[in-house]
Amino acid sequence: MEKATGSETGTGAMSTKKENDADPYTGPCAKRIKTEKDADPTAGHPHSFTVKFPSDPKEHTIDCVQPGTVLRAIKTCHKYDEKFSDENLVIQLGKKDKKHAIATHFPCSCIREDECLILSHEKEKIEETQGQNEEPIQSKEIYSVFSIETVGGENTRTKPFIRSKAFNRFKYLCVYGEKGREITVEDALRRDGRFIDDLGYFTLSDNKDPIKSTGCTQPVDNLDGKEFKLCLEKAQLKRSKKMVREEVKKRIDVIQKTMENNKVSVKDLVEDRVRAENRSKGKSGQSGSSVDVEEMYDLLRKQYPDLKELMMNRFPGDSYQEKLNLRKEDFGKIQQSFSEVHRVRELIKLGESVCVIVNPFKTGSGFVLFDKFILTNAHLFKQCVEEGNTKLKHGTEVYVLFNFEEQHKNYHYFKLAHRNILYCDDDLDYAILQLEPVGQKYNPDTTKVTKEIVPPPGLLKLFGPKPENGEACIIGHPEGGVKKLDPTSIIEIGNRVKAVEDQLEPYKDTLFTLYSIRDLIKKQGIESILVGGNKAEKGTTYNTFMCHGSSGSPVFDAQCKVFGLHTSGYVYGFPKPESVIEWAQPLLDIFEHFVRKLRDNGEEDLLKRVQEEAKGNSDLEEILKKILNPDSDEPIVTD
Repeated sequence: MEKATGSETGTGAMSTKKENDADPYTGPCAKRIKTEKDADPTAGHPHSFTVKFPSDPKEHTIDCVQPGTVLRAIKTCHKYDEKFSDENLVIQLGKKDKKHAIATHFPCSCIREDECLILSHEKEKIEETQGQNEEPIQSKEIYSVFSIETVGGENTRTKPFIRSKAFNRFKYLCVYGEKGREITVEDALRRDGRFIDDLGYFTLSDNKDPIKSTGCTQPVDNLDGKEFKLCLEKAQLKRSKKMVREEVKKRIDVIQKTMENNKVSVKDLVEDRVRAENRSKGKSGQSGSSVDVEEMYDLLRKQYPDLKELMMNRFPGDSYQEKLNLRKEDFGKIQQSFSEVHRVRELIKLGESVCVIVNPFKTGSGFVLFDKFILTNAHLFKQCVEEGNTKLKHGTEVYVLFNFEEQHKNYHYFKLAHRNILYCDDDLDYAILQLEPVGQKYNPDTTKVTKEIVPPPGLLKLFGPKPENGEACIIGHPEGGVKKLDPTSIIEIGNRVKAVEDQLEPYKDTLFTLYSIRDLIKKQGIESILVGGNKAEKGTTYNTFMCHGSSGSPVFDAQCKVFGLHTSGYVYGFPKPESVIEWAQPLLDIFEHFVRKLRDNGEEDLLKRVQEEAKGNSDLEEILKKILNPDSDEPIVTD
């Protein structure tokens, strides 16, 4: 490594330079150095780091004795190319393979001793530099430095949040903010210059603990050293911050003018309040108290500007409208939760295909897919199948019960047609069973079989896409008991953390219990379904009393389409388990996987039967076309 000396060390010579020596901060490079306010000349200094320039394998030492930005320090080196544009410069922090990138205005005091900075230059503008360095650089203890992944979390797939694609090669962007100055996350990212201007309201999901979410209005003081994913709000609710602020300001101005034009009315309101207080104390209804109404009104008027500013800060971006919409949405869900009689009647009819599945080890739920085929969860059979196989162990009996709506009354049951189970025991966690052609009806009043029964109609025709929000309804057999129906509401991805915290609210005063529950559900993999998790956008979440024994139940949407396979919950408690949130697998994904397996296994007859059953369902037909006839513009046609 080349050790720079003399003019190449820049600030290193400042304390001993002669009067006629060139000052690197007032010399030829001064026109390219960003303006900074005065700072403590010894804050976090002296220290040194190295820098590598493009097309130069050597590392050049920068000795800092005066605080400033990293760009200001870098420019003291004679190797700095004056053709560079500050807005086009990319600075890599450290020699690790493109892990961190810092802004040009990053405080040099936050660069570790002997750290290496690697420079590159892009053709496009990658950083907005206007107004970034108005504050003096302080010692590193003053700053909270945190990292934001360049691959974002929720709702960032369709809207990039970083200004330039040049940063896609890095894992993190390092961001900083002063502690104790009420600098918010939003303030830090706006000053950073590498993020887009119109982020709107966003949150940061903690990479080490995704159940924790930090809002953009929170101060940066406690974020030092942490790594996050940035999550945006839903695009259809997003409006620019400028638009929302202007709207809020406009509405507040209208209120202000109304108050000014109706001063007597406001006084009357205050006087009415005084009279009411006097009456409650047994005094005369007159306002002859020591309260000066005019003075009270003047005080209110003087507080208005502060109130206005408070409202603008309290609801940054479009969070006010978002919260308002959320309240309306929640009210609508409560009001409409499967309360229409015709819809309940339809669900009860469809629920006839829901069944209890009993094996020697577990009891679960399922439903008729079509004909004699039952769809349920694969995890119900983990202890029943031979190792590395999909065949039931010898002597294992599996019973499927329908019409189990009253305990030990009038249900009918089927056995499996053979020991083979066609199922996928991976992330989709589904199993498909084939029943014997006919079943038997149980009658407690006789010891004889009274009637042979065929399975109810299947639900495959009603498969649909998972909704992002709104109503849902689960029909199943919790704890292996009689059939039950539970209307609920879908918990959107961005609200899952809050939903879990709401479930744990009763334990907030018993910290040991709270930490124990959090540790337990974390071990169960709850982080995978939260913002940034590998399963977050794959399935659907909700709260329901359908817990053990309900795995394999169908989940319906508000139009009575079946979209999910109720699969799991994140549970705690003994002996009676409780769940903080429940999860359903998407049925269209299961259907696609099932069709691929039929195609790959050459099961032509069964595949044709599936095609017949899917007729008229555009979602299923599209999947069939993608798998069986991807190059054709014609729909799949069956004989």
